[in-house]
Amino acid sequence: MSAFMAVLQRDLRLALRRKSEVLTAVFFFVVVATLFPLAIGPEPETLRKIAPGILWVGAMLASLLSLGRLFAPDYQDGSLEQMSLSQAPLPVLVAAKVTAHWLLSGLPLTLLSPLLALQFGLDAPTMGVLLLSLVVGTPLLSFVGAVGAALTLGVRGGEVLLSLLVLPLYIPALVFGSGAVEAQLSGLEYGAQMSILMAMLLLAGFFGPWACALALRIALE
Repeated sequence: MSAFMAVLQRDLRLALRRKSEVLTAVFFFVVVATLFPLAIGPEPETLRKIAPGILWVGAMLASLLSLGRLFAPDYQDGSLEQMSLSQAPLPVLVAAKVTAHWLLSGLPLTLLSPLLALQFGLDAPTMGVLLLSLVVGTPLLSFVGAVGAALTLGVRGGEVLLSLLVLPLYIPALVFGSGAVEAQLSGLEYGAQMSILMAMLLLAGFFGPWACALALRIALE
């Protein structure tokens, strides 16, 4: 646990020195969520229908923007190799880095989502479901994206390959996350979508660090 906290604090401190990189994802999310209502028009019913998909796609793409920096800086300066040789299990250290990624990218997007949802005319219960779906869904995006970042580490053109690899894996989270919000809008139960989303998060949270650790060891050989 001490190794987990040490890596988490280290990544957070390093990110605070590069505030522009952290704010890029947040700014992208705000721009995407703001431009769509301006382009589509002020029709309230139309805006409410497209809101879940727009906000979830924006969060998904914003999370993808920062994945390339998850392991690459440590790989370039040799820190990743030192982590792999340390006594602490590498999956634990990977989990700390993924947690830091979520705190810096997923959590700000989640907290901003109710504010951005106001321009789509969503009511308070629907905004609550949106917030809940992103609280569960954004860590899932971080864990799944971390596996893709580890698999493409050190590969020429890795950022393009990372997008091609990760985006199809994001689709289930997008479908069930936005589906929960749409169910609330339609007056239906959203428990099934949230249960599936939480089940995927549990699976990704358990198996993701181990898969990342294996891929990182291959990249370091």
